[in-house]
Amino acid sequence: MKAKKALISVSDKTGVVIFAQELEAMGWEIISTGGTAKTLREAGIKVKDVSDLTGFPEILGGRLKTLHPLVHGGILGRRDSSQHLEQMQRHGIEAIDLVAVNLYPFPEVVARDDATLEEAIENIDIGGPAMLRSSAKNYKDVIVVVEPADYSMIIEELRNLGDVSLSKRYNLAVEAFSHTAYYDSIISNYLRGLREENDAQFPIRFALPFTKIQDLRYGENPHQRASFYSDPLPEKSSVAVAKQLQGKELSFNNINDLNAAWELLKEFSEPTAVAVKHTNPCGVGSADNIEEAYRKAYDSDPVSIFGGIVALNREVDGETARMMAKIFLEVIAAPSFSKEALEVLSQKKDVRLLEIDLDSPENQEKGLDFKKVSGGLLLQDDLTEKYFPDKWRNVTGRKATKQEEEDLLFALKVVKHVKSNAIVIAKRRQTLGIGAGQMSRVGAVKIAVKQAGESVKGSVMASDAFFPFKDGVEAAAEEGVTAVIQPGGSARDGEVIEACEKYNVAMLFTGKRYFKH
Repeated sequence: MKAKKALISVSDKTGVVIFAQELEAMGWEIISTGGTAKTLREAGIKVKDVSDLTGFPEILGGRLKTLHPLVHGGILGRRDSSQHLEQMQRHGIEAIDLVAVNLYPFPEVVARDDATLEEAIENIDIGGPAMLRSSAKNYKDVIVVVEPADYSMIIEELRNLGDVSLSKRYNLAVEAFSHTAYYDSIISNYLRGLREENDAQFPIRFALPFTKIQDLRYGENPHQRASFYSDPLPEKSSVAVAKQLQGKELSFNNINDLNAAWELLKEFSEPTAVAVKHTNPCGVGSADNIEEAYRKAYDSDPVSIFGGIVALNREVDGETARMMAKIFLEVIAAPSFSKEALEVLSQKKDVRLLEIDLDSPENQEKGLDFKKVSGGLLLQDDLTEKYFPDKWRNVTGRKATKQEEEDLLFALKVVKHVKSNAIVIAKRRQTLGIGAGQMSRVGAVKIAVKQAGESVKGSVMASDAFFPFKDGVEAAAEEGVTAVIQPGGSARDGEVIEACEKYNVAMLFTGKRYFKH
């Protein structure tokens, strides 16, 4: 009886030597290529080169080595087909019973800042995906494995049962197809990203490659299952690459809220603290130091911040940590924590501490935003952008003061990240009142004004979209708001401007709406 054949050619060599040794010990013949063959031989494993199997050398600098009928015929030939077996015998094709392949490290190469297009192209695997697809297609006869984590299961099955069960073969085949689809989608998206055409981001077909980071305890609610996945080329300043220093495992809602906080925080270059509850900011403060910034964020809404998420764009020092330790917070995220801060917060065992790199707003590239809908996906540009206050249009007789303009810019950066209908009232780089997710804009204004209380006098107001009626502006002006920023564009802009003139309120039009649903 002929020995069974295993073709092993892997980029990730984790565990491959032990895997091959176990197969060899069970009488399997090992076939391999290039670097994998060298690694196995150095470990004392008897290896047959693919070129010896095919009678054809590796050529074109290694680009062509496994694309050969004696390889693919050995993989694709059905053992239950007399026609296949007759043709294999006639052409001298020997069956290959196991294929262990993982692919050139294209994702790792293009993740480097100094990667060139030429390097990327040379790290596009051709033969590997072909062998994986062939093996997965013929999974009933060929064991296909792409993940080193599956080696031990395969060896255990072979030792205990003499074969790998059909159900496990099927699962391995699914993994192989997922692996090649993921790999090809990374290549497609990377190369598309290098194009200069304006429509390059919105192709006819769009693939989303993500890989699992971890299973989560549950989703938004306890009865929902959930997992956390990462983009293969994540932004350096993103939740997906955060380093957890302390605390329980992050939940689905923790991650979702943290992302909302971090995306808002990235709007600011000055020391800033952001507090978020249920994906909406409940307090934002900017100052000359992070301690004062956090104090402002806390004072914005001392009630809602309890049990919330806090993100800061400077190192957390001891004094800031002591202030945060006074209340229960789910998560604190920052670029770093001082030794003293860690000592203070270590007393709060349940609070999750995360370190995340933070790029300045100027370094952030425009990305894509996805929204899942029933049966499909909505894809759009995200709202990452630079602001140009010199292009805003002052539409009232009274012009905004320099201080009001600074406060309006601050409020505008925040309102972009508040669920629509959204209103933000702010003063001196601090949010005072936030109206979020209301069905009417005047309703959002009233909530924000009420939250601001007496502090509303002399404040400014930002709206994510135009005011359809004058009532929203009147409700704010009557309580002491002195300047308003909004996109403009309503059929009743004239009435809204008249209301501002009546209350001596300055109003600026940006020409840009910032809905966030």
